[in-house]
Amino acid sequence: MPKVLIVEDEPSLVETISYNLREEGYKVCTSADGISALDVMKQEAPDLILLDVMLPGVDGLEVCRLIRRESDIPIIMLTAKSREIDKVVGLEVGADDYITKPFGMMELIARIRAALRRSRRESQSPEVFSASGLQLDTAKRVVKVDDANVDLRPKEFELLHILIANRGRVMERTTLLDRIWGEDEYIDAGTVDVHIRRLREKVESDPSKPTRILTVRGVGYKFAE
Repeated sequence: MPKVLIVEDEPSLVETISYNLREEGYKVCTSADGISALDVMKQEAPDLILLDVMLPGVDGLEVCRLIRRESDIPIIMLTAKSREIDKVVGLEVGADDYITKPFGMMELIARIRAALRRSRRESQSPEVFSASGLQLDTAKRVVKVDDANVDLRPKEFELLHILIANRGRVMERTTLLDRIWGEDEYIDAGTVDVHIRRLREKVESDPSKPTRILTVRGVGYKFAE
């Protein structure tokens, strides 16, 4: 029975989400601010976090950054902001998904299920991949480039995992979206390009002239054979 930590300072919304999640069989724990959220996470060991962006004290973006320093737990951000740049910032600090208020409970639960499915798939298939001087260990979640450790955010790691596991094969943007963000989630295709750019900055000697992660114009990307 998965446990969800709700980090939200609107009591009525917390009550509504908690009720619906419990009806679906989830365990629920809550926190009303960013500072206590970190303590609750350590005490309760949730399987997923619903994290509001606009929190008193420390905002949700900073909380997400702090969590990512020590955990790959799935994080879905909740916010009233709907601009694309706001979504990209949320994803860039390590969120797995982003849902804009007001939202329907069916959509929220679908996103939670999708995030948990991806998390389970990752934990059940430990493998080590090596190619072009790069090594990726899915069990230890370690990436090395020319024997030097590289720090990747969760989505960057997933993206690199898919590309290197299918090296030489062209992966369409829509395929990458479905595999990483889930086919039932509302993520813009441009998100893939943003993550590819960030990933190249970390694994390419010259990101402007990539030799590992190659662009197939008009289609998608591939990892060099």
